[in-house]
Amino acid sequence: MPPRKKATASAPSTMKELKDTLWKAADKLRGSMDASQYKDVILGLVFLKYVSDAFAERREQIRAELVADGLDEAQIAQLIDDEDEYRAGGAFWVPDTARWDYLSTNAKGVQEAPGVSGATVGELINAAMRQLMDANDSLRGTLPTIFNGDSVDQRRLGELIDLLGDTRFTGEGARKARDLLGEVYEYFLEKFARAEGKRGGEFYTPAGVVRVLVEVLEPFGGRVYDPCCGSGGMFVQTEKFIEGHGGNPQDASVFGQELNQRTWQMAKMNLAIHGVTGNLGDRWEDTFAQDKHPDLLADFVLANPPFNIKDWTRKEDDRRWKYGVPPAGNANYAWIQHIVSKLAERGSAGIVMANGSMSSNSGGEGDIRAQLVEADLVSCMVALPTQLFRSTGIPVCVWFLAKDKGAGLKGSVDRQGQVLFIDARNLGYMVDRAERALSDDDIAKIAGTVHAWRGTTSASQAEYTDEPGFCYSATLAEIKEADYALTPGRYVGAAPIEDDGEPIDEKIKRLTGELYTQFDEAERLQKVVREQLGRVL
Repeated sequence: MPPRKKATASAPSTMKELKDTLWKAADKLRGSMDASQYKDVILGLVFLKYVSDAFAERREQIRAELVADGLDEAQIAQLIDDEDEYRAGGAFWVPDTARWDYLSTNAKGVQEAPGVSGATVGELINAAMRQLMDANDSLRGTLPTIFNGDSVDQRRLGELIDLLGDTRFTGEGARKARDLLGEVYEYFLEKFARAEGKRGGEFYTPAGVVRVLVEVLEPFGGRVYDPCCGSGGMFVQTEKFIEGHGGNPQDASVFGQELNQRTWQMAKMNLAIHGVTGNLGDRWEDTFAQDKHPDLLADFVLANPPFNIKDWTRKEDDRRWKYGVPPAGNANYAWIQHIVSKLAERGSAGIVMANGSMSSNSGGEGDIRAQLVEADLVSCMVALPTQLFRSTGIPVCVWFLAKDKGAGLKGSVDRQGQVLFIDARNLGYMVDRAERALSDDDIAKIAGTVHAWRGTTSASQAEYTDEPGFCYSATLAEIKEADYALTPGRYVGAAPIEDDGEPIDEKIKRLTGELYTQFDEAERLQKVVREQLGRVL
């Protein structure tokens, strides 16, 4: 059989073209696969491409160092396969037959891999995944080995390998493999979350929502924790925040936990692609049943727990229920109290929650909320716009908690006994008919308001002032008067109506006249429609 010709189309030259090309190619694989399996196939391949590229990059660095030391080719050949040298440089050790060049050459289905008689594309990839896990302890149990399933189109799989092989920018401004593949991975996560609908929300939080948490909390370093980490988006955005402010991402220690096996594996791959070293536990596990980080006290907690879980692992005598036992029919306040139990002495947290959590009184939730407020743990409440989550129509909010509201922080305002309320429901723009997103300005407005309230604004040194219709700083006494409801709309009031200078009597007369004119026009059009229908019938 003659070898299959490699596609001759030129490699994509921009990130958008690259994403579009890969998505269209990946889309061909769906066939009889459901969205979750399809997702694992694609993301697994993207990860394999990343580790191979990072390995090749590190190999060239080692070679250059050995050449600079004056070693000849024979000496280089003896030293270049020192596995510790690769790990020291932040790369995984990739065995010969797991490297992309090997797969690209042999995965066309026309050449037999050494020692693998009649191997299919999927069998070669499965073998590469197993070898990679065997060679790197941190990857054990992480990578998918589903590439030879009956529902996986082997021909399309080979074509996708060809396309992934071209995912490189050349010339000035080239990105490192980690940055390029990391962006592609995030893009795919978002696309898969949309494709899976409601289930997609289990592993993906919209980037704009994550950025609100990160920009408000400002996790420049320390211990960062997410008890329901999904695919690791909170950690990736934290790394980007630190890098964007000129810091060192290694200053942050990442801890996470995830219940779903496939999602836990995605998170492990996502962190590896972004160069984030994180402790996600030795395996997936229910945070309420078995806390994988029992002794952790975190500086920052960022979380988007599943909303309103009715069936959860509940123990009435759990030491985490310091402010009241959560109801059996809803885990919202179990998540909140678990997170409070994880906060260090000056720790802070941002938690995405269903809006009902701000005012519900069922099952003792109102009493727990009152205890949290009286303990002065609630720092800020933000009501977000609707339709940010394509996977659910439930309106959402963000709870910001703090163990120290500025009393012990140099240069900040002491906000003990106060809670900031922000009503951001009018922010955002429609991406399409089903989904809304927050712009950079929207995120900056929310975060800037919180920073000004705290007194930590550095750019403009703006002082905080209440803004009717948007933000209000309430005392605990005011919140108690409202029966401890934490809905921002109760406190911020209505935005002022702009005075256009027209006297109210004249405006009423003008608007009434316009309304009567519209009534007359509607009556005229109704007669025309009746006449036309009469002719037809």
